[in-house]
Amino acid sequence: MPSKLDTLVPDIYKVLDKLSDGIDITPDIEPELDALVEDIREAVLHWAVPQDNSGSLRMSNVGRPDRLLWFDAKSPKEPERMPPYAHLKFLYGHILEQLVLFLVRVSGHEIQAEQETVEVDGIKGHMDAVIDGEVVDVKTASPFGFKKFKEGTLAEDDPFGYLAQLAGYEASQGTEEGGFLVINKVDGELCLFRPDDLDKPNINIRINRVKEVVQLDTPPDLCYNDVPEGKSGNMVINKSCTFCNHKHECRKDANDGEGLIMFRYHNGIKYFTHIERMPKVERVN
Repeated sequence: MPSKLDTLVPDIYKVLDKLSDGIDITPDIEPELDALVEDIREAVLHWAVPQDNSGSLRMSNVGRPDRLLWFDAKSPKEPERMPPYAHLKFLYGHILEQLVLFLVRVSGHEIQAEQETVEVDGIKGHMDAVIDGEVVDVKTASPFGFKKFKEGTLAEDDPFGYLAQLAGYEASQGTEEGGFLVINKVDGELCLFRPDDLDKPNINIRINRVKEVVQLDTPPDLCYNDVPEGKSGNMVINKSCTFCNHKHECRKDANDGEGLIMFRYHNGIKYFTHIERMPKVERVN
């Protein structure tokens, strides 16, 4: 039986299409404007307070690689200092998510349990919403990230553990047909990705696994394999490791114990784990 959720994005587009037809949509949006203003206010206040980075297990991180979670637990670090403009990126991400939920309401779909605290096997989280009876996680994404949701390939590359996060929220609600409502933050395109059950981990097994991992005396295997840098025989860390707070400690055995060696390229710093031929660019201390 078709779910009402299946028509979510088309129904939002129907409202927006009225503008293209020269129709005033004030009657559609005005009943929800007060809620939108309050939601944006709460989002801004939440953004204004630095978040917990203690390394504790949460629903938002249980799907991340085992080795990363081990270092988070055993060697918690302050995040690398972000430039001021990066905070603006997170702010408009939070605001965009509220705008998306606003459009869900305007399009006639039912929202419940917004930002509700949930718990599964002692792991807590805050889910975005239940829409039309199913858990829906709202995401903003770059064009590259958006493509994974639109084409349904998230399970092939899910470094942030989104599928485990969704599985946890669904387990708390006793549902299993939810998904991700995603907005491309560059062009505004929307998509609803509802992953197959086989793409989502068994969240109880996953939670038990990560609880065991963080108690280990030594770290698990590498999260990602190194990748070749050109054809020289040089090797660098995987792009998914680039922004990890633990990369230097994690790879301290690289380069025969010297650790990661960094070189500055036109498109950013690259972190070498093995050097056969010295790069002809500036080395970073």
